[in-house]
Amino acid sequence: MPTVISASVAPRTGAEPRSPGPIPQQGQGKTTEAGGGNPSGIYSAIISRNFPIIGVKEKTFEQLHKKCLEKKVLYLDPEFPPDETSLYSQKFPIQFIWKRPPEICENPRFIIGGANRTDICQGDLGDCWFLAAIACLTLNERLLFRVIPHDQSFTENYAGIFHFQFWRYGDWVDVVIDDCLPTYNNQLVFTKSNHRNEFWSALLEKAYAKLHGSYEALKGGNTTEAMEDFTGGVTEFFEIKDAPRDMYKIMKKAIERGSLMGCSIDDGTNMTYGTSPSGLKMGELIARMVRNMDNSLLRDSDLIPRDSDDRPTRTIVPVQYETRMACGLVKGHAYSVTGLEETLFKGEKVKLVRLRNPWGQVEWNGSWSDSWKDWSFVDKAEKARLQHQVTEDGEFWMSYDDFIYHFTKLEICNLTADALESDKMQTWTVSVNEGRWVRGCSAGGCRNFPDTFWTNPQYRLKLLEEDDDPEDSEVICSFLVALMQKNRRKDRKLGANLFTIGFAIYEVPKEMHGNKQHLQKDFFLYNASKARSKTYINMREVSERFRLPPSEYVIVPSTYEPHQEGEFILRVFSEKRNLSEEVENTISVDRPVPIIFVSDRANSNKELGVDQESEEGRDKASPDKPEKSPQPRPGNTGQETEEQQQFRNIFRQIAGEDMEVCADELKNILNTVVNKHKDLKTQGFTLESCRSMIALMDTDGSGRLNLQEFHHLWKKIKAWQKIFKHYDTDQSGTINSYEMRNAVNDAGFHLNSQLYDIITMRYADKHMNIDFDSFICCFVRLEGMFRAFNAFDKDGDGIIKLNVLEWLQLTMYA
Repeated sequence: MPTVISASVAPRTGAEPRSPGPIPQQGQGKTTEAGGGNPSGIYSAIISRNFPIIGVKEKTFEQLHKKCLEKKVLYLDPEFPPDETSLYSQKFPIQFIWKRPPEICENPRFIIGGANRTDICQGDLGDCWFLAAIACLTLNERLLFRVIPHDQSFTENYAGIFHFQFWRYGDWVDVVIDDCLPTYNNQLVFTKSNHRNEFWSALLEKAYAKLHGSYEALKGGNTTEAMEDFTGGVTEFFEIKDAPRDMYKIMKKAIERGSLMGCSIDDGTNMTYGTSPSGLKMGELIARMVRNMDNSLLRDSDLIPRDSDDRPTRTIVPVQYETRMACGLVKGHAYSVTGLEETLFKGEKVKLVRLRNPWGQVEWNGSWSDSWKDWSFVDKAEKARLQHQVTEDGEFWMSYDDFIYHFTKLEICNLTADALESDKMQTWTVSVNEGRWVRGCSAGGCRNFPDTFWTNPQYRLKLLEEDDDPEDSEVICSFLVALMQKNRRKDRKLGANLFTIGFAIYEVPKEMHGNKQHLQKDFFLYNASKARSKTYINMREVSERFRLPPSEYVIVPSTYEPHQEGEFILRVFSEKRNLSEEVENTISVDRPVPIIFVSDRANSNKELGVDQESEEGRDKASPDKPEKSPQPRPGNTGQETEEQQQFRNIFRQIAGEDMEVCADELKNILNTVVNKHKDLKTQGFTLESCRSMIALMDTDGSGRLNLQEFHHLWKKIKAWQKIFKHYDTDQSGTINSYEMRNAVNDAGFHLNSQLYDIITMRYADKHMNIDFDSFICCFVRLEGMFRAFNAFDKDGDGIIKLNVLEWLQLTMYA
């Protein structure tokens, strides 16, 4: 069955015009985190192992459609069923009836006379932000048919199945739905068309609801969110009171280039468009909506089509949370900007803006409104050019001066990141990086939290060439950074809300250019940012345009508060070439140590060797010979140290005559010795940790350690203990998981962000602390896996090939 979001790019339909695309393809590159696989998951190598268990083979729209026609059945979507689970997360006493369009009216149509902005009338969902974006979309036919494949019908090959396409974090995805829609009194509850028998807008809303998990997830949002999902474009925000002087020119160019525009009037509550007050529960909302329907003047006869199903029908004004002003405009509500024109009025040139209210009614009643008395002074031809109609359809003209006086916010979704202030079209290149903030490891919060800010994901940006602008004498690079958080709306029913997000940009010192190292805490303490997002805000995307000289920079995206876990996509658009990539994509270890493999584990790859650092001056005992006493280290003049004598006595006492210890005996020895170190607060080692240690140090495959192997292990534990104590600043016997990045690096292991995230998930407790036992266990595992890889990587190309026996032996005995 088709999933809500497919990882693959949605196929184009044959009848669909080619999309212009948000960015010219030749300039577009996509960067993913090191480690391979699909970066949108947490760790592709780990997650993919569960796909055969939980995955279901997807089927395309064409396959499902063909199957329904062959079986002569109407499609029923198993993933977004026509019941309450697709509506809201709570139950209601009101029962909606799900009906297919042929059950609602006679002669249902997908699109009547072309999809246009008057086909969209808001229901009772509070998704005016989404509908305002649809109205903008209808102005550009190429974009429209990218989202709404128009080879769909209720007459030819009808099977109750439809599909729509949306841009989703870098890919176009195909969303397949059935055509069951929620109704009450035989009327559509949510979005409806101005024509009773036209259903493309209602079905598009359903597909978008499926994309986000439910209709409820669409309640409240920003118009730009849907604009970007329709185009893959990038959005810029303007506070109209602070707008540039040539704002009208900017808006005019946006319309000409097919950019989508939305606007709103701030209601003083900072609520997103369409959001109900926090005190109003969804149950009350539905009850009020039904009262509105029951008390409406619609008679049953009005619901029965007579002469034609193409006639307009009454639309029901939605439950209003927004504040209607005396001038007819509504505060806290999203409008679409659908046109800009200039006209002569009484000999003077007047700038006009055309807006549309997605309710399909409730219009501006001032100058240039539909019923404005002075339209009589405008000649007939000019009225026709401006498409002036005295109809309550939600669309109206107003003067530009009135527009900037009443409206407070303007959002422009650019199909390219061209500077709208420029008179020339430009080709921009784009780099795309996907990442995540992981609690305890890479969710460091903003600069207000210096102890953790540096742990956030870091992305190096190389601005290589200056802009081509002969009128600008500065050596400068123009670029735009857009940070988008992923899946928060879809996860809303699980309690997820939008994080407050932003980013900062720092210049990398010349001596550090090209080294891809994660910048440390001290760097951010003593260096100011060169640029940053204007504010941290709880929107899906934060974008900002910058001008900086050619150099190498680091972008640090973050949530405002630390410890907030989520995924994001970071896009960088620039006029000239840029290279944007995550730092630390090289995985290595200092002084890789060879290991003697068990013969049947490594087969012909058996490799002999010893750890020179810890085995200086000593001979390796043969497994079939009695253990020799350890030779004194050079410089010790033949005398054992007190610690060596202590070890020998404890070891002989516990090991017995064979002078070898198993995991249980190793646990006793280590905990006896560790307990003598009063400066180290620890509850000792667990049996599982000791098993891992034996697997690391066991050179003969016996599953036991001799004295020499044990002494070798203890030297490592002592070295790692020093690192642990260095970061255990409060002497609590634990270190903060954020410090593991530096601790691992101090031990000679160099990892990427995905691996640091895994370490935190695997070894930290619920308070994001790592105790001594877990710390040592982590280092044992790292050294063992690096050793194993190096043993199999004979040609040093960083790739190994294992058969299933070798793989299982290697992973099971680790």
